Amino acid sequence: MTTESELRQTPPMKTAMIEDLRALIECESPTQDLAACKRVVELAAQITTRVVGTSAEVMEVKGRPVYWLGSKNPEVALLAHLDTVWPIGSFTPLWEVKGEIIRGPGTYDMKAGFIQALYAMKDLDLTKVALIGTTDEETGSATSRELIEEVSKIARAVLVLESAINEKVKIGRKGTSMYTITLHGRAAHAGLEPEKGINATIEMAKIVETLATFADPSQGTSVVPTVLRSGTTTNTVAALATLEVDSRSYSMKEMERVRASIYALKATHPEAKLEVTGGINRPPLEESATTELYRLAERVAKDLGMPPLGAASVGGASDGNFAGQFTKVLDGLGAVGSGAHAVTENINAADLEPRARLLNALVKAILK
Repeated sequence: MTTESELRQTPPMKTAMIEDLRALIECESPTQDLAACKRVVELAAQITTRVVGTSAEVMEVKGRPVYWLGSKNPEVALLAHLDTVWPIGSFTPLWEVKGEIIRGPGTYDMKAGFIQALYAMKDLDLTKVALIGTTDEETGSATSRELIEEVSKIARAVLVLESAINEKVKIGRKGTSMYTITLHGRAAHAGLEPEKGINATIEMAKIVETLATFADPSQGTSVVPTVLRSGTTTNTVAALATLEVDSRSYSMKEMERVRASIYALKATHPEAKLEVTGGINRPPLEESATTELYRLAERVAKDLGMPPLGAASVGGASDGNFAGQFTKVLDGLGAVGSGAHAVTENINAADLEPRARLLNALVKAILK
């Protein structure tokens, strides 16, 4: 088996990329930990000065740290995030190398993608290109969404450094919607006089059955009840129930249909009260926004002597979903590996340098 020491007997660019990736991985950065997120952004800025020879700006946007390198009005924006899903100390070992496989929290999702983008920036025109690293993507980009959308309105193209899927770039992503359904019933003693109560659990069970009919697998539309809370004590008719619902689709039309259907729900008992909150969080990234850049990326890969990239549509969302409303997008240009959000999270180090070169050439092709 190849050791970590042997892995480093590699070309200088790859060795440097691995060293910089290790630094970012060992600087753990769970989304909820603002101090940790600031540390990783500051570290990324320090690495940038050495790699690119230019300083990156550490910004604060709505109370959260954001990394920014290059133009504030870019023609091409490279979009990354530096936060992870892993609480500090929860992923062990923190850094592990076995052959070409590197394992650690955020390797695949998506610190390796950031490193690839940073090295791709080395000889690009920073008056026309920007690399942006946010720190709240894993929790829905509540603070950075506006920034991403404003940049996307300006840019000719947005390239998203989320990880590849089975080595393929991503040309479609489902949009995401999140709803909370609250049902108010009436409490009563479950043994003495249950008939005087309105059982919120029973009412919500009917709602769950109705929700299942809103899904349309033929359109890739899912409507999934996830977390249900109901009742207070074992001898009381449940007076309150809440249900969380996750809905996704490749089509905005479908997402709007589901939203209308959920907001039209009614309790069956005339005295029960039903409330719905929530809605569409991320719009879908539709292929109409990605086809042109995907074709260009395949031509660039061929010119570089690389095998065909391949393309896939996936159920998970990213910040590319926001960008796709306003400009051309290509997603999944980041790390090759597997195990996003899993203890097996890993990347293939052999792909770091080739993917950085691909990204560099793709940006130049867009700017021609």
